[in-house]
Amino acid sequence: MSGQPLKTIIEALLLAADRALSLDEIRAVFDEEERPGRDELREALAGLGEDCGQRGVELKQVASGYRLQVRRELAHWVNRLWEEKPPRYTRALLETLALIAYRQPATRGDIEEVRGVAVSTAIIRTLLDREWIRVAGHRDTPGRPELFVTTRQFLDHFNLKSLAELPPLDEIGESGNGLAADRPDETIVELFAATAAEAEKETEAEVESPDGRANDA
Repeated sequence: MSGQPLKTIIEALLLAADRALSLDEIRAVFDEEERPGRDELREALAGLGEDCGQRGVELKQVASGYRLQVRRELAHWVNRLWEEKPPRYTRALLETLALIAYRQPATRGDIEEVRGVAVSTAIIRTLLDREWIRVAGHRDTPGRPELFVTTRQFLDHFNLKSLAELPPLDEIGESGNGLAADRPDETIVELFAATAAEAEKETEAEVESPDGRANDA
């Protein structure tokens, strides 16, 4: 490997990449005669993760692979480098995404049945454009409604390796009252859980209109 430690090469690759890299993508940059095995890569990645222990960046494994990212607790300072404010998420969008994440595959009708209000086409389009959801097929019912599921990009964006890392609904308490539209990305998984748990309770109580609105703007 031209005299460079494997761990150093991996660090450089992750810093240069604008996305997570899988083990296969990392292996592909090496010539065949010096290509490391998967176990060797995992060992080097583990060492890199330990090296980052006292640094401002951390090694994170998400659905697509591994990436180096700023630690969550430092985001407050790093965000000041940009004038653009963190994206704001409406309650309606969070509720829709939460229900898809926890109930997938789900149709618009499924979501509307739980929420008691119409799902805005703009919300579905936003989630599709962000590639957080995709159409996985159609339900074999009249009208053949689209079935929505979350994507690998959804997992990557919210620092999840798999859907199994979403907080279990039965562990969520009375947390639905604290939803805020301007919470940063790193707290949205908790908002998913709170929103979905609240929706489950409303369904069990047969509440027809949880938020008293006729539709979403």
